Amino acid sequence: MHPFLKVSRVVLIISMMLAPFQLPGVAQVKEHPVKHPTFYRTIQVDGLSIFYREAGPKGAPTLLLLHGLPSSSRMYEPLFSRLSDRYHLVAPDYPGFGHSDWPDPKTFAYTFDHIAETMNRFAEALGLSHYTLYMQDYGGPVGFRMALTQPDRIEALIVQDAVSHNEGLGANWKPRRAFWADRAANESALRTNLLSLATTRTRHVGNDPNVERYDPDLWTDEFAFLSQPGQAEIQSDLFYDYRTNVDSYAKWQAWMREKQPRLLVIWGKYELSFDSSEPESYRRDVPNAEIHIVDGGHFALDTAADEVAVLVGQFMKGQK
Repeated sequence: MHPFLKVSRVVLIISMMLAPFQLPGVAQVKEHPVKHPTFYRTIQVDGLSIFYREAGPKGAPTLLLLHGLPSSSRMYEPLFSRLSDRYHLVAPDYPGFGHSDWPDPKTFAYTFDHIAETMNRFAEALGLSHYTLYMQDYGGPVGFRMALTQPDRIEALIVQDAVSHNEGLGANWKPRRAFWADRAANESALRTNLLSLATTRTRHVGNDPNVERYDPDLWTDEFAFLSQPGQAEIQSDLFYDYRTNVDSYAKWQAWMREKQPRLLVIWGKYELSFDSSEPESYRRDVPNAEIHIVDGGHFALDTAADEVAVLVGQFMKGQK
């Protein structure tokens, strides 16, 4: 055999042996593109740049996902990766959160009424005429306001660790209620109670005995966000307004009892931010509500994303 042919044969054999180990992205390897990638976008709403994540076919049923404190649309990434093949997912950051604008509290009213108004206009700007609201923590008071002002847009509700009954606020809300009663005297204590690193960690871990399941980046990233200039003022203003949510609970409950929306309640069994009685309180308003306790904490997607995605997928299949 000609020497050149011998060398060529050896090269061919070596190439075949190494093919499985070639780095992705080189010309010889054909990658399979993600069918429904997540897009990271901004849109102008009332003069503010509102950041949002979007994925999935726009002709599919829409999930509008509203985040909690001190998170952002980032908290929903586990659902984007599991549900975007079947549903249209949209998750915005509120003003003052995440990658949206953080207007100065001196010029922007950080109230739940104002944020809900901004989110309603955000939905209009995107042309979202019908959607299922997925509400976690602060997403509850934002979402219920949206539902009451634009009821025709709401196809169903998904509540994940969000409260609409006074009993759902447990013992750790005592210093927070004191803040509502006298802001000046209790603001320092409130910031320690609500915005500290320890509290930020507890919101995720709760009383889960298996803390090794939690990525510490979850709370260190959020604490870094809370430590940014202006955030203490923004979050203090918004939390002072939380008292208006308590005053609105009866109105939200009456709306649920009248409308009987399709309702899925998902609750982390290691939740410490709210009282464990809250899931069943929803059943008093909507007897046909689906209620599931999952293996997670206040941010159930930290550890129970697979379980939550299955529950949401099954619930969404029931949409007419």
